[in-house]
This record gives sequence, structure tokens and C-alpha cells, in this order.
Amino acid sequence: MSFVLEAVSRSVSGEMFLDDINLTFERGEFNVLLGLTEAGKTTLMRIMAGLEPPSRGQIIEDDVYMTKVPVRKRSVGMVYQQFINYPSLTVYDNIASPLKLAGLSKKEIDQRVRTEAERLGIEHLIDRLPAALSGGQQQRCAMARALVRDAKLVLLDEPLVNLDYKLREGLRSEFRTLFADRDTVVVYATTEPEEALVLGGKTTVLHEGRVIQHGVTADCYRRPANTTVTQVFADPPMNLMPVRIDDGQIKVDNLMSVPIPAHMQDLASGEYTFGIRPHHLFAQAGEHRISLKGEVEVAEIAGAVTYIHLAVNGRDWVIEERGVHQVHPGDAFDLYLDLNRAYAFDSADRLAAAPDIERG
Repeated sequence: MSFVLEAVSRSVSGEMFLDDINLTFERGEFNVLLGLTEAGKTTLMRIMAGLEPPSRGQIIEDDVYMTKVPVRKRSVGMVYQQFINYPSLTVYDNIASPLKLAGLSKKEIDQRVRTEAERLGIEHLIDRLPAALSGGQQQRCAMARALVRDAKLVLLDEPLVNLDYKLREGLRSEFRTLFADRDTVVVYATTEPEEALVLGGKTTVLHEGRVIQHGVTADCYRRPANTTVTQVFADPPMNLMPVRIDDGQIKVDNLMSVPIPAHMQDLASGEYTFGIRPHHLFAQAGEHRISLKGEVEVAEIAGAVTYIHLAVNGRDWVIEERGVHQVHPGDAFDLYLDLNRAYAFDSADRLAAAPDIERG
């Protein structure tokens, strides 16, 4: 039982929005679409829902070709960024509306509405109008209406983006449990790498209308397929720098020449792109740490973390430091890195070496 996108493309007036998308989403899995704004996530979801036709390719649901089936004849529920509720209807009637359209009996409608409201923690609000609800409660109502049909396909298009941080955290932690016992295909779109990691399941990384990686979420993060994934699936993005590997050394002109770490021992001599995550850079020396010189460009204090943006050998790097650090643009800055935590990408921009999973 699956939902398949087979060579799906979408272009409008010669502009390509999606290019040759091949994906299979299985029932019972939680699937994340991760990409920057305008990566193609919403367009892909609209095609999956039947709201837009693909320019090329096929949509197959449980071995049935659905490409030309109109949306009203599909089993699909969709939740958007905005809280879309009927303002003149109570929470109960909002949730019940798709069941009434489907012609279900009053008894079954009542049972389903109350069950869904209880699952989403809004059973005590069913007699209220949407205007009397908080933002989080309104979104729960919209979600209940999308889920109450037990649709074969549920699409969640950045459903938490307009909620405050605390509400997002609370709802995000409930999603996996909410869908755990449903025999449905769930696809959740987000621009936030941290959200993808929290939700888990499988992640499809989209960039400029193309799939650049697909697989188990943790594996996509730990073993990014190319440098583009390191920029999309990380916040802040991974720090990158061109290097040369030769005679057992990692060499960067005027910067360093150091022995390669154990996980890169099998790499042939040649040009590579070296990558290291911001939280694997340090402001203090330590065992196995290599010293580099940088110049401060700007510092962002974000609660208990400071992101220090540096110019390092002509490249923009970011170091993530715990605590509040006062630095100023133009300051010299010594930073240290552990090569055992570094990545290497070959000249074709493919992952060539990744740190040990336990350490990386």
C-alpha cells in the first residue's frame, strides 16, 4: 500500500517548478518534505492532492493511476499554514463538515467528531466558535477536520509556522503519536531542519524543484549526499572549504597542512570540499583540535547560544558557542576544529567520507 510519484514534473509558461520527481511514500510512515522557500514543496503537495496536474509523469495510489482523478473523488486531507476554519460554525460543526458532505449518518458523524476532538485535546471546546479559540486551538480544529475522514493521504503544509515557539514545540511532539495508528500516507512540509529531525521518519530534501536526497531522516542528516544538502539540512548550514588531499595530508594554501583523520584514510589524492558543522567548531584549544584563524563579521545571540559569523580564508563560516559571547566585527578570532568530525565531498560533489555516526 503506497503513494507513488513517477517522473513527475511541473512547468508553467516555460518555468520549471518540479523536475522529474520519483518518490514512493508508504502507509504507516511519517514523511517529511524539507526545503528552502520556493523549493517546490507546496507545488508537489498540490499535485499529490489533485489540485494541480503534473506537466509530465504519473500519480499512483495503491496501484491505481490517479493522475487525472479530480480532487473531489480522492481520499485526501490537507492542512495549510493558515488556520482555515468556518468562522460561523462551532468547532463540532467545523470538524463534522467533510463527514456531512460525504453523507454519513448522524451517529457515525458524532462518534468520529468526538473521537478526533479527543485525540487532538479539544473535546472541551466543541461548542465554541473559532474566534473564541487560541491560535493553537484553531490549528487543532483545522487538523481535526482534515483527519476525521480517515483519508488515505494527509498533507501538512508547514502547519505550525504561524504558531508561537511554545505552541509549535507542543504540537510537534504530538505528531508522531497522532499518526502512529493510522493506515494512511502522511507528508509534512517544512523549511526547518530541526523540525525534520524531531519528526523523524523519512525525509525528502527538495531544492529548486528537484529531489537531492531521500531516506531515513537521521541518515540524511548524518550522511548528506552532497554539499547542497549540507546547506538545506542544517541551521546554521555546514561550513565548507575547498581542500586538497595529498600524501596523507589535508592541505589548504596559507591555512593548514595536517594529517588526514582515520575515516578519510581511503580517499585518493585530489581536490575535495571539506565540511564541518558549526557546533563542531570551538573557541578553545583541546586534544585533537586544529587551530584556524578567522575574522569576526557579526555575532547573533540567540538565548543560551551565540552564533559567531567569521571570515575564514575567504569563506563565510559560523561557529556555535554556548553562552553569551561579546565579539565585534573586525576582531581576530581563533577557532579550533576536530578533524574526526569533518566531512569530505569529492570533485563531483558526492559524499566521500563522513565521521563515525556516534561522533558525527
